[in-house]
Amino acid sequence: MKHLVLGAAALLVSALGALADPVEGLWKTEVDDGAYAHINMAPCGGKICGKIARTFNASGEYQSPNLGKTLVIDMVPNGNGSYAGNVWRPSNDKIYIGKMTLNGNKLKLKGCVAGGLICSAQNWVRVN
Repeated sequence: MKHLVLGAAALLVSALGALADPVEGLWKTEVDDGAYAHINMAPCGGKICGKIARTFNASGEYQSPNLGKTLVIDMVPNGNGSYAGNVWRPSNDKIYIGKMTLNGNKLKLKGCVAGGLICSAQNWVRVN
């Protein structure tokens, strides 16, 4: 009986892991205004959010005042690796319409204005 319970628990843990969104994990941004960051993408309610986990500049890792702040806001999966929500750009403290497209270990993140007609994009790579 003990082995049956342990087997069922292991099956449950592996099934829960399979439910994780493929975009979850740590991502490296492109350099923006002389710095880049590692963003931890994780569930936030039924959506995906990305918080600044580490920050780097030309001198190496540094303690940005933006550590722990949410950069990717309430992204909703639309299927086929695409997401929609909002993104925050720390350098100008503005929130934009956000779009993401996941392709393996690459993530294209867009911040858009004018109803999504004009966008600026970054290509992120998975750290782990």
